[in-house]
Amino acid sequence: MRENTSQEGAAPVQSLAACPVLEDVAAAREVFWANPGIWPASRALPGLPVGAAEVADAALRLERFRPYLAQVFPATRPDGGRIESPLRETPALARALAHTLGGPGRTFPGRLFAKLDSDLPISGSIKARGGIYEVLKFAEAVALEHGLLKPDGDYAVLATPEARRLFAGYSVAVGSTGNLGLSIGIMSAELGFQATVHMSADARAWKKALLRSKGVRVVEHAADYSLAVAEGRRQTEGDPRCHFVDDENSQDLFLGYAVAGERLKAQLAEQGVPVDETHPLFVYLPCGVGGGPGGVTLGLKLAFGDAVRCYFAEPTHAPAMLVGLCTGQHEQISVQDLGLDGRTEADGLAVGRPSGFVGRTLEHLIDGVFTVQDDALFRMLALAARTEGLRLEPSGAAGIPGAVRVALEGAAGPVGVAGQATHIFWATGGGMVPAEEWASYDARGKALLGA
Repeated sequence: MRENTSQEGAAPVQSLAACPVLEDVAAAREVFWANPGIWPASRALPGLPVGAAEVADAALRLERFRPYLAQVFPATRPDGGRIESPLRETPALARALAHTLGGPGRTFPGRLFAKLDSDLPISGSIKARGGIYEVLKFAEAVALEHGLLKPDGDYAVLATPEARRLFAGYSVAVGSTGNLGLSIGIMSAELGFQATVHMSADARAWKKALLRSKGVRVVEHAADYSLAVAEGRRQTEGDPRCHFVDDENSQDLFLGYAVAGERLKAQLAEQGVPVDETHPLFVYLPCGVGGGPGGVTLGLKLAFGDAVRCYFAEPTHAPAMLVGLCTGQHEQISVQDLGLDGRTEADGLAVGRPSGFVGRTLEHLIDGVFTVQDDALFRMLALAARTEGLRLEPSGAAGIPGAVRVALEGAAGPVGVAGQATHIFWATGGGMVPAEEWASYDARGKALLGA
């Protein structure tokens, strides 16, 4: 293992003795890392840069925007302009996982659910939470400043030609591997902002094409995600009418994701699913730079305290958050410093360097991180389709192996009365994948299952 030389001033990678899991991580082997620095929620939550008050404010802002969203996005009308996804139990998938990976005669202890952010309206991924929230907050600020909107007014006014003329004088930019770019680009263009998405080379071609069809300017970069973000940030500096959505450091993105905590709590209650000390909740969240899973984790810890455990899923070739947390170096270390290439078929997770803001904010609240090989992503994708009819993209299936490792293999240690536990894999994307593209994913997964 070599020293970190990719960022000026960064500390060298810690020795293997100090963080022994890095030996397997550097060899791109699958690992399950339980965070030794986890604290009780009552100790970890106070003093964070954002907390319950800020999450509640974000939730109220989204409520104010419901009349506008229902007017401009028909897919949100059945829920009155609310951007939310179903929580669905997946018993057939649970049985298949127990039999295929646990062995004949095994049963899945507890209940398995999918949180279908893959089906979120507008942009079909978890990024519809944070990304759309940040753009809406910016639009609100501009409209209030110019007197177009009153604090207690009807937000449907933002759908008028007058509003579009106002917003046309402003721009929004973001760096993205794909799904965040979709949410930012689609929402910004609908409002009338000039939208620019800086995308890395590994972003899917169909995502770039979809953005361009919406009138979004797409700037392609040959380098990876981190450099695409850096270039986008550089090009927007000094422009007071340009809002740059900083995926690595944005508190607004983070808070938009965090609203999911109370909403999931309500969904579980509606389905009669208890969550308490004797009915623990395990949640498995695919992780790229960390904003999405990080925000959701904060929301869940606020909602359930120590009754919930949150585990992040990362590709074996791009375990950015694991490396940052394990070493304590956060954004000062990249997976390339361990000799990994950062490449994965899960384009939304193809990140070499984690968010320092997320890592430092949640270093005592993230229960652990596990890594998944690309082939396993496709096997899980195909298995979820065959058993439950789910259409996920590779990154959206990354959480499923976490349920296998915790429920069937005991990787997280004793879980109390296992049969009373609830497991949720967060299906972070897939709803907008073109049929032909998804069919190729499914075919690859079926072939791997057959093998």
